[in-house]
Amino acid sequence: MPYTRPITLLYAVVLTAVFTLLAIAPLSRAIAQQSDDIWLMIDTKTLTLSVMEDQNILRTYHNIAIGSNGPTWAKRFKDEKTPLGDFRITAMRASERFHLFLPIDYPTMDDARRALQDARITPGEYEVLRSAWEKGKIPPQTTSLGGHLGIHGIGAGSMEIHNNFNWTNGCIALTNDQVEELAAWVTVGTRVEIR
Repeated sequence: MPYTRPITLLYAVVLTAVFTLLAIAPLSRAIAQQSDDIWLMIDTKTLTLSVMEDQNILRTYHNIAIGSNGPTWAKRFKDEKTPLGDFRITAMRASERFHLFLPIDYPTMDDARRALQDARITPGEYEVLRSAWEKGKIPPQTTSLGGHLGIHGIGAGSMEIHNNFNWTNGCIALTNDQVEELAAWVTVGTRVEIR
């Protein structure tokens, strides 16, 4: 009789865990589905970031800032250019410098292949990038292609500078309020098209 209670408690814990997993499974599928349905289109010519669902625009943020040296298909470390292409958001985190930071999975294998053909990276750097992608890891951020890129706010920076200049090192910048609102639309895995 004294062992009935621990077994009942164990049974309750196991059932709670099972029901929790069953409740979370549809949620994780919904998040994964949202990652494919909701995506971001960044237009470096019009300096806009649009939240898209399929081909429908749900919300557009105007006067975003990009890299101070414009966009490129051939990014290099410290060139202050914004890479063009298709990416995914890899995390969402608070940032002391930028208020909120949504890193992207740059450089992609497309970036690495172009860079190897253009001799912007060595075969060894290409192999390091390829290996990371094959293992499903975030690509190394310290190759000759640069890294640590994403979408962020301006933190305590100047609104005047943000409103008048492309000022980033290659990232996409919005106001702090805009990046907070944007974070409610996206999840880790959301597709980001920079064109």
